[in-house]
Amino acid sequence: MSPGRVALASVLLLPVMARAAAPDYPVKDTPEAAIHRGSVVFQHYCILCHGAKGDGTGRAARLYDPKPANLVLSNKNDHYKELIIRMGGKAMGRSEFMPSWGNELTDEQIADVVAHLRSIRSPAVVMP
Repeated sequence: MSPGRVALASVLLLPVMARAAAPDYPVKDTPEAAIHRGSVVFQHYCILCHGAKGDGTGRAARLYDPKPANLVLSNKNDHYKELIIRMGGKAMGRSEFMPSWGNELTDEQIADVVAHLRSIRSPAVVMP
């Protein structure tokens, strides 16, 4: 192949190669992206008590009385979940063992965790 054809083939393949190298995660401003980011935050901050499925059966759950909330069956609305994440259980009249994450997590991270929790909620739960 002549040098001109090699250069032309290279130019034509650049968009294909760029698409192949694109990261495999959703665009930032989509509900799917918020759910993905929220699941990452959940894995780092919540999984130990609430469990991988969010059902309150994490490795540390047996250490607490009351047990961590089953977030899959929770009937609390998004605003309540945001507040309890931000302020902690004691401030919300719930378990003192639920820490306040308001000084640790950004507003976006808290909103993303709430999006993740919405995505794992059982369809049988009726919201008020």
